[in-house]
Amino acid sequence: MEHVIAGVAVENVSYHFDILYGYIIPDELRSKAKVGSRVLVGFSKGNSKRQGIIFSFEKSEEGKKYKRILDVLDEEPILTPEMIAVAEYLKDRTFCTYFEAAKVQLPTGFNYKLNITYVARERDIDGMRFSEDEKSVYEYMLEKVCYLPKQRIYSALGLTDNCGVIEKLISKGLVEKNTNAEKQVGELSVKTAVLAKQAEEPGAFSQLTKKQADVLSVLRDVGSAQVKELCAITGVSAAVIKALEKKDLLSIVDSGIYRVPKTEYVDCSAADDIVLTEVQSKAYRGLCEKYKSGGVSLLFGVTGSGKTSVFLKLIDDVVKDGKNVIVMVPEISLTPQMMALFKGRYGDRVAIFHSALSMGERKDEYRRVRNGLAQIVVGTRSAVFAPFENIGLIVIDEEQEHTYKSESSPRYHARDVARFRAKWHNALLVLSSATPSIESYSFAQKGIYSLETLSERYGEAVLPDVSVIDMKEDRKRGNKHYISLELQERLQKNLDDGHQSILLINRRGYNTFVACDSCGSVITCPFCSISLTFHMVNKKLMCHYCGYTTDFKTHCENCGKESVRYAGYGTQRIEEELSKLLPSARILRMDTDSNSGRYAFEKNLSDFGRNKYDIMLGTQMVAKGLNFENVTLVGVINADQQLNNDDFRSEELTFDLLTQVVGRAGRGRHKGEAVIQTLTPENSVIQLAKNQDYLSFFKNEISIRKMMTYPPFCDICCVYAISENEAKALSAARLFFNEFTDCVNENRREHKVIVLPVMPPRVSKINNKYRYRIIIKCKNNSAFRKIISKLLIKFSASSSFSDVTVFADMNPQTLV
Repeated sequence: MEHVIAGVAVENVSYHFDILYGYIIPDELRSKAKVGSRVLVGFSKGNSKRQGIIFSFEKSEEGKKYKRILDVLDEEPILTPEMIAVAEYLKDRTFCTYFEAAKVQLPTGFNYKLNITYVARERDIDGMRFSEDEKSVYEYMLEKVCYLPKQRIYSALGLTDNCGVIEKLISKGLVEKNTNAEKQVGELSVKTAVLAKQAEEPGAFSQLTKKQADVLSVLRDVGSAQVKELCAITGVSAAVIKALEKKDLLSIVDSGIYRVPKTEYVDCSAADDIVLTEVQSKAYRGLCEKYKSGGVSLLFGVTGSGKTSVFLKLIDDVVKDGKNVIVMVPEISLTPQMMALFKGRYGDRVAIFHSALSMGERKDEYRRVRNGLAQIVVGTRSAVFAPFENIGLIVIDEEQEHTYKSESSPRYHARDVARFRAKWHNALLVLSSATPSIESYSFAQKGIYSLETLSERYGEAVLPDVSVIDMKEDRKRGNKHYISLELQERLQKNLDDGHQSILLINRRGYNTFVACDSCGSVITCPFCSISLTFHMVNKKLMCHYCGYTTDFKTHCENCGKESVRYAGYGTQRIEEELSKLLPSARILRMDTDSNSGRYAFEKNLSDFGRNKYDIMLGTQMVAKGLNFENVTLVGVINADQQLNNDDFRSEELTFDLLTQVVGRAGRGRHKGEAVIQTLTPENSVIQLAKNQDYLSFFKNEISIRKMMTYPPFCDICCVYAISENEAKALSAARLFFNEFTDCVNENRREHKVIVLPVMPPRVSKINNKYRYRIIIKCKNNSAFRKIISKLLIKFSASSSFSDVTVFADMNPQTLV
């Protein structure tokens, strides 16, 4: 008999097992089972229940046995045809599983969790052999007479989670296992009073008290209202409304509501008409023309040139056309200012997507978009998956930022997904930046992207004057502080003038290096190959990779001498120094330590914008995208940090960071200035950043990239082998290297690659797992991905490397 078979992507499947598994759709589920719906299926020999997602339908193959779908979890498909296509794209491009590629497109609150419980069945146990633990568990479960989670049973009897007692009882037929799928986060609802038809008839008020009549009068005007609001408006208690329900004059129902993220403030001036300069108008007209046909445009403009105004004007046009818009920012810290701007201009038509929201808020913002209640989404990387069905425009602000690349599976870049979705909708993708990535500007020069340029600041604002301070010379002048004498003077003057300052130090903590002066040993994390950072706030040494902490030390654990030295400096140390140098200054420290509370970013940025602080000191979160008119001074405490990394992007990242942070100064009517502190003032990158000269930097950098064969002249694929056993990790990496080179050598004409030898990355151990890496310079085409996928499948299936994780990362943002 021929059946319709659903091709199902099953969760928690290893990469080498990942295919679309065929399941028969039972007759009773046929009306609900649709492409994009989540289902519950039995999987593997044990037939354990797992979630899956239907990707396709096909006819059954004669003679092949199929399992049946156990349940359909969604009333309507959770994935649209476009989302299925995106999942297949991610599967092919990022070497992930089908289920991972689908799941990443949904907010956490939309996921189901499988609850596994157990119940005991009364059986004749005469003659059965039991251990003491088995007997106690069985008797306990019989006494409870209900389904119980394993942890609760073991905890009550003092057994460990891995004792295996329940599994033994299942094998003896004494215990049954049950699996139920439950939503991780439910919909929020409130009690709502709805006016009944009887209440509208003549004489309905004749036998009512005054309070009851007041309630019905309100409901006659509005039809329905939340019970709490109705009580507040009329001044009655809930008992009055309950009495009206008993009289059948109203009904009380549960109404779904949306959890709306808090917005610290709204920029009311954002609703004003946008007036563009001639330069901006030219860029706007160019983007409008490109919008008609779709494609990719690079909006390149100096800091403060008004790029946001240009794409806001374009968004107005897209919204008027009835189409949807996605706007992405690289950091959560930039979302509040962007949200204030968009909320002020577009009101409730805006939804927000980022990881700082609660699961309920994420789910409800997603629901608002799906239900057509929002037309614009503003958010970080995950916003690229906003479930719009009629996209007209996608904007990626600060498109060069590394945060747009995911570091966990699926390892996608938001720019690639945005390009895919823009092509699907025939929409326009706008990449916006003052310091675009070398790859993007190269594509613009070649005509792959269209290019619109803003070469001057908006209005009367001009680029800040920039001074480069040689810290070696500053030391010779007797200054023992990390803040140079010149920067000290300018901070004091800015404070006296009532203006604000921003200082960048891209390191958290107090001291960034701890070592023994006697034996030279460095205090490192026992689980990572990285030195610990001292945090003054809690007097702890902390690993910024795995979170390991230990107490402040003065004695060396290696030699026993009291000669531990604390060196280096981070945000906490600079904050302390500032407080001593400028005791009257109100200082705001902005790093992940000081902004761990919910809505802390929003509140702190809002307070700074209201001049409640004089100086904002922070890591790179203060360097980009922020716009404060009263900031007239920017200081970079250490410009050399990024330059010393052994990464082909280190000069690009340094230029980007310096140019962007300098651009925070003088964005209003006041002239701005910036101070860059360095030990290498002669460095060309620092000099070009001082002059805000991106074009000269690009010219130098592109020539080096071409000579050394780095992007955009190739793609880079990094293959990692990771294991708690260092020898196994190294062995797996070497074997992968050998097998890859053999595959390539079989057809050298088709595969032109450069393979670098197996090496550990700079941080060679994280979370007690050793890491080895192969760097492959390649062309990211289907033939190359086919080789990588084939080898990943082979290694995933190998019992010899069962304790080794091997994965590939295409075009990672850093090789450090």
